[in-house]
Amino acid sequence: MDWFRERAWRGVGHTLLLPLVWIPVALVAARNIPQWVPLQRPLDALGVVLIVLGPLFLLVRHALPREVLVGCAVVLLAYLGLGYAFGPVVVPSLIALAAAIQAGHRRFAYGVTVATVGLGLLLQATTRGGVVSWEGTALLLAWLAAYVAGCELWRARTERLAQARAAREETARRQAGEERLRIARELHDLLGHHVSLINVQAGVALYLMDSDPEQARGALATIKQSSGELLREMRATLGVLRGVDEEPPRAPTAGLAVLGGLVADNEAAGLSVESVVDDVDLPAGVDLAAYRIVQESLTNVRRHAGATRATVRITAEPGALRILVEDDGRGAAGGPPGNGLAGMRERAAALGGTLVHGPAPGGGFRVEARLPLEDA
Repeated sequence: MDWFRERAWRGVGHTLLLPLVWIPVALVAARNIPQWVPLQRPLDALGVVLIVLGPLFLLVRHALPREVLVGCAVVLLAYLGLGYAFGPVVVPSLIALAAAIQAGHRRFAYGVTVATVGLGLLLQATTRGGVVSWEGTALLLAWLAAYVAGCELWRARTERLAQARAAREETARRQAGEERLRIARELHDLLGHHVSLINVQAGVALYLMDSDPEQARGALATIKQSSGELLREMRATLGVLRGVDEEPPRAPTAGLAVLGGLVADNEAAGLSVESVVDDVDLPAGVDLAAYRIVQESLTNVRRHAGATRATVRITAEPGALRILVEDDGRGAAGGPPGNGLAGMRERAAALGGTLVHGPAPGGGFRVEARLPLEDA
């Protein structure tokens, strides 16, 4: 907001400064020109009014570029038609011409300019002492053409800068949308895993509260641990939105290095998990995506498959990391796939990989993903 106000005040300052500074300069120059051109009409009160009127029009040149161009042209022709010496009175018309071209009114500006030049030459031929020489006319037109070309170059540069600024803003909006989508995926996976685990352990604790208080206490301890991990991971994920995490994270970043904890959590919830993981160095993005795919797959097994056993195999193949999660449950549930499967597909696709799911050959459900790796 401060930057916008600064730019706005700077623009207002430029709009006001040029006309107000030019008025005294033009008056001094117009008063002295008749000393060198004695045949022209000396500057009087009417001439002063016309000289001042042009710069005053320029005060609204950005709001009314076409009207200001016409007004400055009329003032210029009136000044020349009354016999005053040609001089600084032409400057407001040139500035108004540049403003009209910059605003995009190019054809209108060219038409007014051609008409003004034609009428000016006609006034010179009829009321100002004769026809202008061909050399003088050619020099005038060449100078005017060079000025118009400069205005066009400035307009093109301004348009390029505006397009570049719009492209940067669009890129920033797209990146912000992608970041929001990434955070939404993270939250979905975090909440799905931990909340389902807490729900299972809470059921165990309620069931065993009277018959086996010691085991119920263990379930409550698991709930406490899982809820604490959930809060820490949510803080790390949502902290990106506020920029509150200035210190490096103290807990390990989600990845295959902490897959053992994920397996332990699921086994504590009653799901036997066998994991086989190749020892391979992975890029951070692939490492996180692989962990989240396994996490979401096991969460779906606990919540929907009715399985007692699951197998996780993560193997390095030439150019790709293969992730396979199978269970011995009842297979795919009826109805369309949920958000979890769609989120896993999007994670794999974001890295240029693939993910397929369906019934396992021996019964149950199977999720298989391949994430590309750079060739060693």
